[in-house]
Amino acid sequence: MSTPTASVVTEAPAATPAAAIAHFEHLLAFETDCADVKVGLGDPSPDFVLLDVRSAEAFAAGHIDGATNLPRVEITTDSLDALGDTTFVVYCAGPHCNGADKAALRIARLGRPVKKMIGGVTGWLDEGFELVAGQSRDGGAS
Repeated sequence: MSTPTASVVTEAPAATPAAAIAHFEHLLAFETDCADVKVGLGDPSPDFVLLDVRSAEAFAAGHIDGATNLPRVEITTDSLDALGDTTFVVYCAGPHCNGADKAALRIARLGRPVKKMIGGVTGWLDEGFELVAGQSRDGGAS
């Protein structure tokens, strides 16, 4: 009787359930996804502010309805204070862009809670959600 060989999937064994719980709870403390953001934005009083950290030009061309444009270089204590005492969720162009990571780091260094919306604009569109264009930087109608 031969011993089955491990596949490339299982040659490194899976973590224990306790280790997996710790890992995924930790991961979810840093990230959220497009579908969860969409649901959250549908709440009459979302418990987060969605920040589009791309340029004003990219924001104007198309962004998530309800997002506030705050390019990474403009993230300051004052600009965050103006948006309230809340959790910030950041996004940029997509998985090929680290602008959301840089913005999240900046927000965290300013002592504020932050998560990254994985996928960015690319992920949003991949989910079948639409972008809006031509709104002011704060997400309001222009």
